[in-house]
Amino acid sequence: MARLLVRPLHWLEPERAHRLALSSLEWLGRHPRLQRAVHGLFSYEDPRLEQELFGLHFKNPVGLAAGFDKDGRAIQGLAALGFGFLELGSVSARPSPGNPRPRVFRLPKDRAIINRMGLPSAGADRVVEQLARLWAHPVPIGLNLSFTSQLRLGRAEIIEDYLESFRKLYPYADYFAINLSCPNLPEAEFKPTSPEDLEPLLATVAQERARLGGGKPVLIKVSPDWTEAELDRVLEVAGGYIDGIIAVNTTTSRAGLSTREPELVSQAGGLSGRPLRERATEVIARIYRKTEGKLPIIGVGGIFTAADAWEKIRAGASLVQMYTGLIYEGPGIVREINRGLARLLEEHGCRSIAEAVGLQAEPR
Repeated sequence: MARLLVRPLHWLEPERAHRLALSSLEWLGRHPRLQRAVHGLFSYEDPRLEQELFGLHFKNPVGLAAGFDKDGRAIQGLAALGFGFLELGSVSARPSPGNPRPRVFRLPKDRAIINRMGLPSAGADRVVEQLARLWAHPVPIGLNLSFTSQLRLGRAEIIEDYLESFRKLYPYADYFAINLSCPNLPEAEFKPTSPEDLEPLLATVAQERARLGGGKPVLIKVSPDWTEAELDRVLEVAGGYIDGIIAVNTTTSRAGLSTREPELVSQAGGLSGRPLRERATEVIARIYRKTEGKLPIIGVGGIFTAADAWEKIRAGASLVQMYTGLIYEGPGIVREINRGLARLLEEHGCRSIAEAVGLQAEPR
């Protein structure tokens, strides 16, 4: 039934459909009674799904990935869909229009999306205005930060751009994610897999966090396209500065696609959805082993079912996120995954999600 709600949107050009969905959720956020009714329809609660991570309480492990609500417009409406947490952004210090359209492409045969949005953002000041209107967060809210993509920035300017957003948004987020790995970031002097670039960025953010009172978790988002050596190097450098890792971002790979239309598969940009599932799980397992399970992981990539989420959790993820699954399956996907996870906990004799984390990737 919930899938029927999104089917008409697929008759529209992808970005237009997205704008309509976001506007509808924004409208929902202005009607509390309707929000409660929608939440009752789409949410699923079970104490076994609850966790305490980063000093935050998560009612369930299923979150919304960055990219859907870039500017914090529809927080209340999205929370009504039953998500355990929301990640907004990417947010840049200054407004940026992103790339020219068309820039989003559906690959329905693969249950995938290619986007070359170019990280459009209304800018940190606008997002502050949106978040300042909330009297309380309905669920934990993360802010995904990037640098302003339309500006030609040098290494020091990129670090300052990240820092400006972090400073302005610090009072309004429950956690921050530093976006190091989006394929849509422009070529720049800053190389996230280079210790000479990464360490100054994370050290500067850590210093600013301490100045602002400390405490709020900082995570990094890593790429599925990095080599094992690059990933290991990032983990080694970042380990002393961060509180967790988001794995993974979209991919530039087009391997294994069923889609053959050249006007689709030849599009530049990051691919998300079902084709990313296996690679994302591999990266999660590697991070879990390399960090000996000491850094919480948020797993994202190709999650459409409870079995997909369970795979990520057993590989080492404490939480999961989705975006493309929501586009194809509709809002009922959140309830179905949470209900399915509760069932899987029962089947495997686990008393909580925390007991299942890393069962197939024990540290060694």
